[in-house]
Amino acid sequence: MKRSFVYTVVMALVLAFASVAAAEEKTYINGIDANYPPFAYVDKDGKPAGFDVDSMNWIAAKMGFKVVHKPMDWDGIVPSLLAKKIDMVCSGMSITDARKKQITFSEPYWTVSQVFVAKKDSKLSVDDVYKGKKKLGVQRGTSEADALQKQAPEKGWNFELRFYDSAPLAIEDVLNGRIDAAGMDILPAEDAAAKKPVKILGTFGEPEDFGVATRNEDTELRGKINEGYKLLMADPYWQQLKDKYLQKK
Repeated sequence: MKRSFVYTVVMALVLAFASVAAAEEKTYINGIDANYPPFAYVDKDGKPAGFDVDSMNWIAAKMGFKVVHKPMDWDGIVPSLLAKKIDMVCSGMSITDARKKQITFSEPYWTVSQVFVAKKDSKLSVDDVYKGKKKLGVQRGTSEADALQKQAPEKGWNFELRFYDSAPLAIEDVLNGRIDAAGMDILPAEDAAAKKPVKILGTFGEPEDFGVATRNEDTELRGKINEGYKLLMADPYWQQLKDKYLQKK
């Protein structure tokens, strides 16, 4: 009887500790742009993939939480974060002053430039895009879309902006002639140029830092993300990710 009692108590403690451990392994939802290679996209098997997806998977495993990647429309992703439909945005999001009025970012983990893309045989220059009354495509809800729209009247640019749900959709309209050029971050542009008959005309605007967007009050999650990136950047896996996704092919 004594042994049975001790065994029962020990098992109860084991189960209690297991329950606490399970409860501590929290699940967070990461909102991603489903069509933003090489940072985030849905692969041919229908699974989220990309540099940001793999990075956050590694960080979650290292920092003791689970992460689910949820594809979403980009122009509604910040409202979804604020409405607690998702818990973070790790998907090539630029850190901007306008966004920082609503949300708080992790420490920067990457820096990108913005470029104009046109057909491979195009004779356009960057100045032609600005001042040649051209049709210019951009993804709605992006920092480049906001900057181009705001600066055009200030600088006397006369392009006609057309808005798309994703950069690849803008690329398709460049190829079929509906627009003359598209503006986007350099890595998606390089990804497109490696696969389709388009080329990069040149850069515009200022380089921007990427960070993981979180709600202002979620300091614990943000701390885990920042610590996770420090560990990741010190691990050989960081270079493997860069070689896989971010280096020119």
